[in-house]
Amino acid sequence: MSAPRIALVHERFTEYGGSEAVVAEFMKTWPGAPVFAPIADAECTRTLLTAAGPSIETDSTATGLVYDTWLSRAYSASGRRSHAPLLPFVPGTLRNLPLDGEYDAVVVSHHAFATQAVFATTAPVIAYVHSPARWAWDSAFRAREAGGRAGQAILMALGALARRNELRAAPRLAHVVANSQAVADRVRDWWGLPASVVNPPVRVDRFSPDPRIDREDFFLFAGRLVPYKRPDLAILAARRAGVRLVILGDGRYRRQLEALAGPETTFLGAASDEVLQDMYRRCRALLMPGVEDFGIVPVEAMACGAPVLAVGEGGALDTVVPGISGEHIPTGSDDSVVAGFARVMRDFDPADHHPETIRNHAVTFSPEAFRSRIADIVSRNSR
Repeated sequence: MSAPRIALVHERFTEYGGSEAVVAEFMKTWPGAPVFAPIADAECTRTLLTAAGPSIETDSTATGLVYDTWLSRAYSASGRRSHAPLLPFVPGTLRNLPLDGEYDAVVVSHHAFATQAVFATTAPVIAYVHSPARWAWDSAFRAREAGGRAGQAILMALGALARRNELRAAPRLAHVVANSQAVADRVRDWWGLPASVVNPPVRVDRFSPDPRIDREDFFLFAGRLVPYKRPDLAILAARRAGVRLVILGDGRYRRQLEALAGPETTFLGAASDEVLQDMYRRCRALLMPGVEDFGIVPVEAMACGAPVLAVGEGGALDTVVPGISGEHIPTGSDDSVVAGFARVMRDFDPADHHPETIRNHAVTFSPEAFRSRIADIVSRNSR
């Protein structure tokens, strides 16, 4: 039996993050499958090809595996300052991708617009959904991300476009795969569709415990410093509990966070995987105060044997098992969440959670497990 002919679609390659890592695993699952994206920055594309593994050449000729559109030239001409002004043009370019006639299935990596590729092909389209556009559907999320009245107005207009396009495309999809149960619930509530759940791949092989290193007397927040991750709640909880907090990461929210922080909080900025692993091994626990679609950082921490304290909502319900890999903090108002974190942090003993058990739980989110699950779903939904 011949291998299925698969095409891959992603919304943009402008920086490399969790969703781009998913596309790299798609490329490993279906070697040689072309990858289509409206915007593809050359540097990000090279990182993608390197992540896809030794079977993919990383010289300039290999970028022929990734097919972009005129929007890439527009992005480059702007000095790569921001992809945001180009977003209104993304749905149309996706609907006109050269996808018809030769593929057994098209697999799309969706954040807000990628499902528009369903209008460019007669092949079955399987959507791997990182989330329906939260800034389009969730007004509270949009308000936190907008950054002022002008940003709010722009996001409202883009949100109306994203909602309309997502709802037009949804009935044409052959199958929807959500990256967490929380995202599957959004797909059900916002699109009116059922979804399978396949958690995204986490490179647990890059992170491991070290029994020679003792846990130290600090909690850790790691990740981009952006509003939806709620590092502000971690800072306020550390102050209320009177415990040390280390913040690893950088982003547009950093200045406001530094103004909010007390002497118990230390900012270390962005760091390499080596520094990140060292901090995972030393912290009392990792804090996850924001509601994530899934959350790769908590699984990396678990791979190092670190327990995770997470608000009990979103992707944390898939990854944090109370009493095993960490603890859930009850949801509620900001003040109640801060109080909940502070209460647990004040008396938290990492010895109550066994590092080997935590590590074994993290391994269930490996890339190998991801590739096996997604390949099975696509095979069952191909023509």
